Amino acid sequence: MSSIDLAVIGGTGLYKLAELQDIETVQPSTRFGEPSGPVRIGTMAGHRVAFLARHGEGHSVPPHKVNYRANLAALQDLGTSRVLALNTVGGITERFGPRVLACPDQLIDYTWGRISTLCEEPGSEVLHVDFGEPYTRSLREVVLAAAARAGVALVDGGCYGATQGPRLETRAEIARMRRDGCDLVGMTGMPEAGLARELGLDYACLAIVANWAAGAGPDPDEVITLQDVLDNVTAASAGLPTLLEALLRS
Repeated sequence: MSSIDLAVIGGTGLYKLAELQDIETVQPSTRFGEPSGPVRIGTMAGHRVAFLARHGEGHSVPPHKVNYRANLAALQDLGTSRVLALNTVGGITERFGPRVLACPDQLIDYTWGRISTLCEEPGSEVLHVDFGEPYTRSLREVVLAAAARAGVALVDGGCYGATQGPRLETRAEIARMRRDGCDLVGMTGMPEAGLARELGLDYACLAIVANWAAGAGPDPDEVITLQDVLDNVTAASAGLPTLLEALLRS
């Protein structure tokens, strides 16, 4: 199969790329099992792009049950070396309020019990990958430059805290994460980033801030509704097509 210029993994509220044209649907199977759903491959800005909904296109797979290994292996098997992860998150610190789009440069893993390595099975090669910079610097730089050319506001940097889910966090947990240095909180940042590194994929994250995390923001007692979250995701991701087109043309 011919190479794919970019693979995009969609998070909560982002189950397709409407801008893809001439779409081909692939139902891959990998050495790690089945991915979350079909991979949609099409063209965008004259380039081949693959899209996979992390939670399934009907949001049926909770964050702790996502087969992260199969998702990434499927994209790699289809011929991509660059993965852009779209993650819907909560904001913890002041720069990362609702409707912000950010490209984090660090993360802290609070998840547990997930298969987090390619070295899980007996006899597997033991991999000790460098993970000091969890996101590929060169891909982050290209994404940030593309956003600047496209006129899309994108916050450079920030620390993503990956929690277990599917429940949301307590105020005490968010306070702890703030003390730890987290700016954003989500449920799918790990083990995805670590597995991408083990597979040798270039990987970067676009974090879409849907709401303030528990106890954060100007009104710590604010009650967030599902409609608020969906509206904020829609607003924050409005510039994504323009950003992706600029990225593909770079």
